[in-house]
Amino acid sequence: MTPTDSSPAKPVSDVILIGAGIMSATLGVLLKALDPSLTISGYERLDAVAAESSDAWNNAGTGHSAFCELNYTPERADGSIDISKADKIAEQFELSKQFWASLVQEGPLPDPRAFIHSIPHMSFVWGAANVEYLRKRHAALLHSPLFKGMEFSTDPARIAEWIPLVMDGRDPAQPVAATRMAVGTDVNFGALTRALYDHLQSLPGVDMHLGHEVEDFRHKADGIWRLKVKDLATGESRIVRSRFVFIGAGGGSLPLLEKSGIPEANGFGGFPVSGQWLKCQNPEVIARHEAKVYGKPALGAPPMSMPHLDTRQINGRKELLFGPYAGFSTKFLKAGSYTDLFKSIELGNIRPLLYAGARNLGLTKYLIGQVLQTPAERTAALREYYPEANPADWQLAVAGQRVQVIKKDKKEGGVLEFGTEMVTSADGSIAALLGASPGASTAVAIMLELVQKCFPERAASPEWQARFRQLVPSFGQHLADTPALAAAVREHSRAVLRLEA
Repeated sequence: MTPTDSSPAKPVSDVILIGAGIMSATLGVLLKALDPSLTISGYERLDAVAAESSDAWNNAGTGHSAFCELNYTPERADGSIDISKADKIAEQFELSKQFWASLVQEGPLPDPRAFIHSIPHMSFVWGAANVEYLRKRHAALLHSPLFKGMEFSTDPARIAEWIPLVMDGRDPAQPVAATRMAVGTDVNFGALTRALYDHLQSLPGVDMHLGHEVEDFRHKADGIWRLKVKDLATGESRIVRSRFVFIGAGGGSLPLLEKSGIPEANGFGGFPVSGQWLKCQNPEVIARHEAKVYGKPALGAPPMSMPHLDTRQINGRKELLFGPYAGFSTKFLKAGSYTDLFKSIELGNIRPLLYAGARNLGLTKYLIGQVLQTPAERTAALREYYPEANPADWQLAVAGQRVQVIKKDKKEGGVLEFGTEMVTSADGSIAALLGASPGASTAVAIMLELVQKCFPERAASPEWQARFRQLVPSFGQHLADTPALAAAVREHSRAVLRLEA
């Protein structure tokens, strides 16, 4: 069916949000808080919001603060520990908590217990070399006010008090160590996203369209974007227009970014990684574990595959998961197509894809091994963290799909990135977010950066600067350098969000 262009008399949206996950929800709510007069339209190809990576069963639910994720604190060649990335991620999550706390106080988020709970974040390792690494990591992190209160122990009895499942049945001669941060959190990003959209859609000037797929883009000389949008229920296509476009479609962002035609999109590719969980079915076992316990990933594993024995609160019920077990699929979304990877390959990104692929053959081998794992092999991995695990208590469940970023590099030809990447046009009229973990936890920091980059004049105005500080009190300051401020904002967020620690 031939699409019809919007009439010149039809209003042009100030903002179009593509994808109905945590990123689009955060940006939409932030922009309306900064300027209530803005008009926003949203388009999501599925029939529900937060149905892909933001859904609680499709992500780890960890409020990523680098408390327990060992890949954020690499060991340097001289044996010292680099905590710079950990500091950055910890601060970014504090920004998220401040923003959510402000929304609770102002009303858009009426009950924080619907999406966030206290849960200790722990790292657990075994073997002399790993114990020494964790000891050095703990000592290094204590220099940052963001990690104040982190406990460390090599005492099996003490660790058993924290995580009895992990220590029951373990060889007493095995050297072990653990760190514990009581101020860790579990976040149901699906529930949070739905609450943000409920608020957003209640505001004037906002319209949301589920079951609608963006098929193409055109940027005209007048500076307005024309988007071809298809109603998947009727098959009808139409043209909608906007001054600014945000592509926040998770794994679907890369193909859409390529269709935008902006030169900044050239050279980006994607490497899809899927996942599975073991979900505990035994209430007695679930009741005995009260922590998120992260370990060291296997050699060659992507960061999203860091093993963890994980207490969750999902839809009012306590759950216990182990995993994720990584896998490979050519889909870019859980509800995507097996042709997604092949359709994303174009002249501009072939070279980076080939170079990155050649240097990551170990990753490919690892993922193939994960796909071919037997139930007995999955149980063996679980028993490294829960020695007395009964396989009859656990059920395999499919987790979400992630697309790791591949981008061109002058020196390397192409590099595989494990993180998030924001791509914006030179004129700031379109932006896309690519990549994976720790994305959801750092959504507020990412969107604050995006707003300042894409709306520079307004973001620098006294009015928006003041509103930034209302919503995020530590805005513009580095918490790692200001211990008193770090303690104050953390305590304020704890109280407002009704966290226990």
